[in-house]
Amino acid sequence: MKTKSIYFAALFVIGAAVAAVGKEEPSSAKLAVVAVQGSQVVKVIYKTETAGKVKLSVYDAASKVVFTETRNSNEGFILPLNFSGLQSGQYTIELVDAAGTKSEKINYQPVAVKNVHVAKTAAEGKFVLSVVDANSTVGVKIYDANNNLVHDSSKEVSGSYAQLYSIKNFSGATFEITNAGETSTFRF
Repeated sequence: MKTKSIYFAALFVIGAAVAAVGKEEPSSAKLAVVAVQGSQVVKVIYKTETAGKVKLSVYDAASKVVFTETRNSNEGFILPLNFSGLQSGQYTIELVDAAGTKSEKINYQPVAVKNVHVAKTAAEGKFVLSVVDANSTVGVKIYDANNNLVHDSSKEVSGSYAQLYSIKNFSGATFEITNAGETSTFRF
């Protein structure tokens, strides 16, 4: 009698295992976010086996949408996102598809232009740009708090260079500095 019970129990376990292996789970989409080394680009990699609409959104640390896009996807995509001009901090990349919502957080740190720095002085509305060991043209664009261009210049620099900038009616400024083909943004 005991042998029959063990036999039926083993048969039950084997039957359950075969039934579980025979069932296919629905495939789920996958999301990966990869920072491109030495640049301000982040690649969003999305893989799925089902076609459909996908909504991609990027949120800053305050949950404010900084980018959104809806696209059709057959098997997925690789989408490079350029974060230049955004402040450093944590961003959330969110994908919404028929299977649900997937998200990844990234810590973005802008690539600094080599040998260039902008600093706010103690005086209101005054900033100093310093360039060290450069042999190139340095471009300077300054935007006010409303993103209006208030200054645009370029200077051939050979060696070191410093310039003091005074912004009238200062309520915020963004410096966009270009040196040797690289651009960096400084926000105040």
